[in-house]
Amino acid sequence: MPELAPPEPASLRVLERAVYLGPHVYGPTPMVRFRVDLGALEAWPTNRLPGFAEALLAAVPGLADHACSLGRPGGFLERLADGTWMGHVVEHVALALQAAAGVPVRLGKTRSVRRRPGVYDVLYAYQEPAVALLAGRFALQLVEGLLPPSLRGFEGLERLSPEPALEPFDALAAVERLRALDRRVGLGPSTGSIVVAARRRGIPVMRLDEQSYLQLGWGARQQRIRASITSRTPFLAVDHASDKSRTKQLLLDAGVPAPRGVVVRTAETAVAAAAEMGGLVVVKPLDGNHGRGVATRLQAPDEIRTAFAAAAAVRPRVLVEQHLEGRDYRVLVVGGELVAVAERRPAQVVGDGVSTVIELVEALNRDPRRGVGHEKPLTRVRMDAHVHARLAQAGWSPDSVPASGVVVVLKDSANLSTGGTAVDRTDEIHPDNAAICRRAARTLGLDVAGLDVVCPDIRRSVRETGGGIVEINAAPGLRMHLEPSEGQPRAAGEAIARMLFPRGAPSRIPTFAVTGTNGKSTTARMLAHILRRDGRTVGLTTTSGVYVNDEAIYLGDASGPRSGRMVFRDPLVDTAVFEVARGGLLREGLAFDRCDVGCVTNVQPDHLGLKDIETVQDLARVKAVVVENVSRRGVSVLNADDVLTARMRRHAEGRIAFFSLRGGGDMPAFLRNHIQAGGLAVVREDGGLLVAHRDGRRVELVNLAQIPATLGGMAAFNVQNAMAAAAMALGGEVDPAIVRVGLASFGGDFAQNPGRLNVYDRHPFKVIMDYAHNPAGLMALREVLTALRPAHSRQIGMVSIPGDRRDEDMLAMGEIAAGTFDDIVLREDPGRRGRRRGEIIDLLAQGALRAGFDPRRLHRARNEAAAADQCLRMARAGDLVVLMPTEVDAVWRQVTTFVPPDRPEAAPAEWRGSGPASTPPEMPVPPPVTGDASHA
Repeated sequence: MPELAPPEPASLRVLERAVYLGPHVYGPTPMVRFRVDLGALEAWPTNRLPGFAEALLAAVPGLADHACSLGRPGGFLERLADGTWMGHVVEHVALALQAAAGVPVRLGKTRSVRRRPGVYDVLYAYQEPAVALLAGRFALQLVEGLLPPSLRGFEGLERLSPEPALEPFDALAAVERLRALDRRVGLGPSTGSIVVAARRRGIPVMRLDEQSYLQLGWGARQQRIRASITSRTPFLAVDHASDKSRTKQLLLDAGVPAPRGVVVRTAETAVAAAAEMGGLVVVKPLDGNHGRGVATRLQAPDEIRTAFAAAAAVRPRVLVEQHLEGRDYRVLVVGGELVAVAERRPAQVVGDGVSTVIELVEALNRDPRRGVGHEKPLTRVRMDAHVHARLAQAGWSPDSVPASGVVVVLKDSANLSTGGTAVDRTDEIHPDNAAICRRAARTLGLDVAGLDVVCPDIRRSVRETGGGIVEINAAPGLRMHLEPSEGQPRAAGEAIARMLFPRGAPSRIPTFAVTGTNGKSTTARMLAHILRRDGRTVGLTTTSGVYVNDEAIYLGDASGPRSGRMVFRDPLVDTAVFEVARGGLLREGLAFDRCDVGCVTNVQPDHLGLKDIETVQDLARVKAVVVENVSRRGVSVLNADDVLTARMRRHAEGRIAFFSLRGGGDMPAFLRNHIQAGGLAVVREDGGLLVAHRDGRRVELVNLAQIPATLGGMAAFNVQNAMAAAAMALGGEVDPAIVRVGLASFGGDFAQNPGRLNVYDRHPFKVIMDYAHNPAGLMALREVLTALRPAHSRQIGMVSIPGDRRDEDMLAMGEIAAGTFDDIVLREDPGRRGRRRGEIIDLLAQGALRAGFDPRRLHRARNEAAAADQCLRMARAGDLVVLMPTEVDAVWRQVTTFVPPDRPEAAPAEWRGSGPASTPPEMPVPPPVTGDASHA
């Protein structure tokens, strides 16, 4: 490939990565994403790189099948020839490497990042995130190696995966590394088949650990599995199955054919037991699996001693039992029904008259169906000590050359894990044998049982031919039934999923999700309160914590997907209510694949300038993810009074519902048409009456005077929240009478809705605590305070704003505060979120002063606790103190435990707003701030 001179030094950089476990802003499919800055490569599409496409195809032949956006095999190659960007190439290479490693994922997309030329988001589907991210790292290495030296120099690859680097890079070695990682972190074939069957039936699946412990279904409807052990499998049944001697006795007592056996602890006792039984015996660990330590067809004392030592190395107690003559079968019984039968054959090779035994084994292991452990349908045969002993017993050695057609058996046991093969015999089993197997599984009490049957021919009754059940396994492997060496595959995983969730049995719980700039916490709490009135056990996530009914199971910001999964894991919860915040949604996506009812309360300018959210339109695109992932039969609830939210009706899923303050003559035309068409809507009519419209019927819900949280209708934002909660409840088929009672009994006090318009009036002055954390929130609160102003002498406000907001938002917050309060105490957000100390207060002060606020009434506080204390100490009888805290619990505790100073009941004029308030000496008045706020 010729050397090219780029216009500037190249250095593709990986900027960030994310793993989406649920729907996200880029689509509904769980994906990994990493962001790359192409740097100089932006000037070099693939059609400007001679020989690149050919070299890429030679390194990753699987790319020839990629359809890409053209929708036909070879489409990606056409895109390469026409010219495409390197981020798009990396996406396809990452998918192809995973496919070559046995991970069949195909969906991907690459998108340019708006307003950032040369920066792209690369996304693709995954089965295991760690494997997908490592594939991305290898894809970048591979692509880099195919570029001219002057275009290399990729940086930040280690951001994608902590796995050791592959140096020097080799595509085949990369595939092997991916395959090894998938073996380490991925699900085995048994668990995987159950998961595939569950997802095919729409049953949600959650992985609970790094092994094979999974949850199928949500909340109170969940079932759990570990491999083929289920949450319905009795402990006693597993305990019995692990004790082979006890299993035999239980079977014999139930009339099930089984060999006699004796548990021994010494080699000599084993020899004596075998002699007493007469004939051939089997020696194996009392509690073992996968054929470890099992030896068959033994009779000579020395053979028995050797076999005892091998078995005792696995478990100290050893079982000596009669050897049943015949073939080895595995029968799978699920939920009392026979699902599959496989004839198992021990690992063996067939001579060709030329090759040695070891060469025949090597040829056997080259079968693409064989892999390491359980990664493939068959397992490679290891030439271990057991194989050598088995060969020697038959008069062979690894260097022997068997004649053509001669079968050389390598193992005693027929387990797949030791290299055996399986032939499906499900349709051939004799009815007597099927009945015996079902009876045996019931006898032990196993819901999923793998029965080892030895008999001459499974097609004939063992009561005639002899034979019986030699072992019953809890958590049986399903691999031999899923992909037998010969015969028809059986849907073993589907049988287990069907047993756990029979036809018609629900696996999901009703799920409600609410998002928006403001009001989502209160709406979620109101809705949870209504649903509890409906007799539900509600799991609720909010910015203040995770709750199951009245129990707080986690305190802290819980508005992200991790908290949602906490609710789904709770076995008591039968209804979920999620507050969905922007941060968690952008970081990991949603906690669910779809919800029954989704709601967007509003979209206001907040959090702009963060995570590519530059405009309110960008923010609306993020909030819309909730209603875009409502189930087909669900309901999307939208604020008809908010333009950006109302527009979401064009692409929201499910049936559309609206709520609106304009339920009278100024009702918008689209809402009127919606109601006339029989759509669901909750509106405020003249006189403060909340009314629901549905199916052409009008139902009066409640008067605002009966909803304490609205302060008699003065708190318009809580009126909207109440309507949103009512619309969501009605969309979830809650009876209107229950909605009415729920709204009327939601007081909005601290216990019910901490930090949201909480009123405390046990001091000579009144305190309102509300988390108005952005300009829109403070403007909404100001409407309430304006209505309350005639009843109070002064209004004192503690004001702040999170440090990750824009400078202009902080200035606006100060301006709004200046038009709201008589005295302002400024404090900083506890974390400052990257801001220098004092910067937030400076910007807030500048905004207030710019609005003409008296600097003598502008105060600073060291921290939130000091600010709250200063506001409370400044207050006199008849004042209104408004606290807007971050740590709502701590500040509410300050409010309720505060002891007012001993002052005359009649406050002096200076405390009624006619003169300047005093300022404690340790809280200096901030100096006026001038100039550009961005440099303050």
